[in-house]
Amino acid sequence: MKKLFIISNESIFEKDNKFFCDNIDLKSTPEGLSKEFEVSILARKSLIERSHEIKIKSIKIFSTIFSFLLAVIKSTTKKNSKYLLISISPYTFLACIFLKLLGRSPIVYLRSDGYGEYKAILGFIGPFIYHLMFSVVSLISKLISCRDYILKGKKGNIVSPSQLDAEWLNNSREVEIDNLKLLYVGRIRVEKGIFSLLKLIKNKSDISLTIVGAEKNKLYQIDQKNVSVHQNQANKKNLIKFYDDHNIFILPSFTEGHPMVLLEALARRRPVIIFEEIKHVIQDKKGIFVTKRNYESLLETIIKIKNDYIKIQEEMKVNKLPTNTTFIKEMTNVISILN
Repeated sequence: MKKLFIISNESIFEKDNKFFCDNIDLKSTPEGLSKEFEVSILARKSLIERSHEIKIKSIKIFSTIFSFLLAVIKSTTKKNSKYLLISISPYTFLACIFLKLLGRSPIVYLRSDGYGEYKAILGFIGPFIYHLMFSVVSLISKLISCRDYILKGKKGNIVSPSQLDAEWLNNSREVEIDNLKLLYVGRIRVEKGIFSLLKLIKNKSDISLTIVGAEKNKLYQIDQKNVSVHQNQANKKNLIKFYDDHNIFILPSFTEGHPMVLLEALARRRPVIIFEEIKHVIQDKKGIFVTKRNYESLLETIIKIKNDYIKIQEEMKVNKLPTNTTFIKEMTNVISILN
């Protein structure tokens, strides 16, 4: 079995020799790939408790970028190993350069549009920083992405990420539309647009919003009567129940590549509202509605969905959604053929 090092910018929390992350993709992708590869994960150390336990035997986490890079360099003593770097960040960017200098052929998996993310986080200087890193990485590595546009014209392999399985796809529950309840599942961060959404609905008693994605032991100053906040859900059944208990899913992100939560909402046949910045995620999917980033447009979209709710849910039945099984097969095949 060939050795595969997965190098991630995501931070991992350790407790009692167990390792946890918040991004479900960092759990399921290594676990899935471990059926065909001997997987080791190298990542940043988190001081904040995370939700999803990663069931991989070899995980090493680091407090500083120097110890992180030293581990990357030491890993190259393993002959014929493959390297999968997830996303482009200062950590993975430097790891990519060192691997190339040491004669390795890194593979970089781009899950989202870094230009948009860096702009949302750092402002106008963000895209310039990302462009520098992306330009170098695209020259010295092989690329995998979930969308053509993320590659910006560079050559790469396209995969369809998914966490969906039979439990997600079967037995979606009908819901009453009389009381409108919006749901957001995801990280509470600027680039996810959640603070922009909170401003839009502040003091709007006709809209209630549930947020699922709070980090453990972290306080959020969200003091709005029409908003409730819940921790990130490691339990799949609990997460499915959140979807089933709400009428509409809302994804307020400024930038997205292939959002897992979008697929989850479609699997439970909950209509989805997105904003104009990420309208590219619609593709051929039914049940996704685009709105402008103002309250009037948002309310108009909600009313439209409410009036045609049963019809929309029926139309959503034709959606063909990728599964985690097919995604892992795609990733395994691509990693195997790339040198």
